[in-house]
Amino acid sequence: MPSFQPHAHPASSRRVLLFLDVQVGVLSDPPLGIPSASALRRNIGLVLAKARAAQDPPLIVHVRNTGDFGDVDEPHTPGWQLAHAPLPHEPVVDKRKNNAFAGTKLGELIAPEAEIVIVGLQSDFSVRATCSAALGRGNEVLMIRGAHGTYDRLEVLYGGGVTSAAQIEAEIEGELEEAGVNLMDMKDLAGIFDDR
Repeated sequence: MPSFQPHAHPASSRRVLLFLDVQVGVLSDPPLGIPSASALRRNIGLVLAKARAAQDPPLIVHVRNTGDFGDVDEPHTPGWQLAHAPLPHEPVVDKRKNNAFAGTKLGELIAPEAEIVIVGLQSDFSVRATCSAALGRGNEVLMIRGAHGTYDRLEVLYGGGVTSAAQIEAEIEGELEEAGVNLMDMKDLAGIFDDR
């Protein structure tokens, strides 16, 4: 695993790809992983390949969630491992909170004027909190439909039931778009990391 080098990248990177909690456990096939794990593994892999192959590649930052004992992302368990091995120049940031900027060096790596493309997990926790924090810093934020996901939610109030992961993902997209996040589709991927 590459060691964290806060000055290895200039904070002036115009574009950043933030790989949020893209870890083996949550991307395993259900029931351990999320319902859309198979499609998400494919789409996130395409996003990473496109970013790395760009003429002027973005700064790619891998954020790894540190779960509690017994969680799918409990530290130093197979599920905690990153699903895509970082290249030597791609920093890895470990976090304990939903907002990836809270208590980490992420703010030092990403300039407030940078455009951040956020992909990963989970839509209703880390993705929502980190997008909101990035908007609050003044960053332009892009999110790609089909490149973020979450679990079905068991409702404990109002008679119970289950809210599907797909419904939660769509609700989060609507909420974040209203807040100022630019929503893109996988078909837009070709132009996201190239000059536009």
